[in-house]
Amino acid sequence: MLRITELKLPLDHSETAIKTAVLKKLGINAEDLITISIYRQGHDARNKSTIYLVYTLDIELKNEAEVLARHQDDINISVTPDNTYQFVTKAPNHLVNRPIVIGTGPCGLFAGLILAQMGFKPILLERGKEVRERTKDTFGLWRKSIFNPESNVQFGEGGAGTFSDGKLYTQIKDPNHYGRKVLTEFVKAGAPPEILRVSKPHIGTFKLVTMVEQMRATIEALGGEIRFQSRVDAINIENGQVQGVTLANGESIACRHLVLAVGHSARDTFKMLYDRGVYIEAKAFSVGFRIEHPQSLIDQCRFGSNAGHPLLGAADYKLVHHCSNGRSVYSFCMCPGGTVVAATSEVGHVVTNGMSQYSRNERNANSGIVVGITPEDYPGHPLAGIDFQRKLEAHAYILGGSTYEAPGQLVGDFLADKPSTQLGSVSPSYTPGVLLGDLSTALPEYAIAAIREALPAFNKKIKGFAMADAVLTGVETRTSSPIRIKRNDSFQSINTLGLYPAGEGAGYAGGILSAAVDGIKVAEALALNVMAELPG
Repeated sequence: MLRITELKLPLDHSETAIKTAVLKKLGINAEDLITISIYRQGHDARNKSTIYLVYTLDIELKNEAEVLARHQDDINISVTPDNTYQFVTKAPNHLVNRPIVIGTGPCGLFAGLILAQMGFKPILLERGKEVRERTKDTFGLWRKSIFNPESNVQFGEGGAGTFSDGKLYTQIKDPNHYGRKVLTEFVKAGAPPEILRVSKPHIGTFKLVTMVEQMRATIEALGGEIRFQSRVDAINIENGQVQGVTLANGESIACRHLVLAVGHSARDTFKMLYDRGVYIEAKAFSVGFRIEHPQSLIDQCRFGSNAGHPLLGAADYKLVHHCSNGRSVYSFCMCPGGTVVAATSEVGHVVTNGMSQYSRNERNANSGIVVGITPEDYPGHPLAGIDFQRKLEAHAYILGGSTYEAPGQLVGDFLADKPSTQLGSVSPSYTPGVLLGDLSTALPEYAIAAIREALPAFNKKIKGFAMADAVLTGVETRTSSPIRIKRNDSFQSINTLGLYPAGEGAGYAGGILSAAVDGIKVAEALALNVMAELPG
């Protein structure tokens, strides 16, 4: 088959327009065309008065070789790549030690799934609860201010991505098409088939819950085992080699190959590893606030008169500003038609994040407006970034009234450096609630100064972004892991054989898709290393 990329057509093109454009592009007659399938569909809204749909198409022809030779200089015409996933090995019939996966977020689930599909019958250990029970606990915080430190937005089956926008796109390089494997497995688990073709696929929490359950069932059907409320309190290491784990209930499980996919908020696990001598280094991350605008404002600014078009949906944005104090401020985890959510994992802390349902039809748009932080901002031991985060989160808890309400401020008041006393036209979506006041002490002075400079700059790109009634809610601290557990070319810790640091928590991913892809890579490496250790 041949692939055509960057084929642009008007937003409201006719049903026959794609076929007509393909015939013209390739210079062929209709009888030479066998099939057309849409591989990817996006849109180009740079000129909001003239928005185009942008297609990547796979074409089956009678005279493919001749057509390809005729268009060999056209970079938008090529042979369709084979993105069929191929397993790297198959497990032997009898394994002495089954591999263990710690964590059942996107990374852990896909590491477990791939290992199970190759016959390795992994054991998945999750400190939190299964996804439906976890959802009840999470709603307990949002609706009743009742917090469970072992079952919340961060901990439990599905990981932090379950309570997010469910974005399934990434900027990572993916020459082996692992991302396609992830999307295909999601569709098998119940995701809308359209995620295979839209340029910015997303799912939303309610759909993710049922998908996670189906993936669990698949792993178990293939001989895998998933244990909930099974926190790992120790990884047993002898002479630089993993020998097993010890759970909070005192049970020990032997293993020589262990995938660590704990997410970016498993702070007690990071400390345990650091105390055990596993090599950990500090890394950059970002902190800031959530900002909320009317979704209609964002739609109008991005799409103009085409706002509300069913093929465009709720508009998103991506912004960045380089400040005069040397800091960079950027939008993070933008959630069209979504809500701001309570995302703490520790008692007496307030953390914000954003999420959307599949429909993206809530009144507000929200995103993180965050400032880059480097290890130079929190000098000390490799876990000092966690202390930095905790200090901000604990202070936010106090600013919010020490009830898990979040501190908030209107953008106009924030820019004028005066406390907010009442809401305007934008109602914040964060629950348990928002306590208005002054956010100037919620972040370091350099971060406050940077955001105050960035908001008017963003207003030049999206008119109304710095509207006085827009709401800032603090604090956003879990943009990424503050540490990296460094690994070698075989995906193992550089000083601990058999330990495979993976996903967001280990510093190797950022988001559902990239974490899932990293889970696949680590599972493959683990499987090949197991096979290499077998006698003969």
